[in-house]
Amino acid sequence: MDKTNKQYDQVISICRNIFSQKMTDYGTAWRILRPTSLTDQIYIKAQRIRSIEEKGVTKVGEGVKPEFIGIINYCIMGLIQLELGPSDEEIPNSKIQELYDTYFEQAKKLMMDKNHDYGEAWRNMRISSYTDLILMKIQRTKQIEDNKGKTLISEGIDANYMDMINYAVFAMIKIEFENEE
Repeated sequence: MDKTNKQYDQVISICRNIFSQKMTDYGTAWRILRPTSLTDQIYIKAQRIRSIEEKGVTKVGEGVKPEFIGIINYCIMGLIQLELGPSDEEIPNSKIQELYDTYFEQAKKLMMDKNHDYGEAWRNMRISSYTDLILMKIQRTKQIEDNKGKTLISEGIDANYMDMINYAVFAMIKIEFENEE
């Protein structure tokens, strides 16, 4: 589990760096998006990954790695939007980074707790399975959104975003560290 902890932190660093660079380029323009729009953005990323996995080639130079990073960052944006609500007002970069770190830490804690119980079973899964699980979580999230956030016995939108973060992190760990295993 120590290896997983370190690898997760390295993925956090990669994603946070890209998020910070995009914040420098675009500010918090994404804050205008409703969570439903962010869910759709996550869907687009996951669907592109699945298409690349099935076709085996990509016509746009980027592979699946940037898409998994995008899923992670859009999920964190979604969690921020669930907390703060959409707005066209800028928020200081330092506040957004603080929220970003808080949600990534929550996702990591959830992963470590589940990892303890499941015994790192994710390491024996295929990346394509993470893609499918993310797509399933998106469908669940859309259904909850269509139900105005109400569920009878299921976890909410936030829990689905957290799970999608962790599935995408698992994929990133496999992509980044596969040759080190």
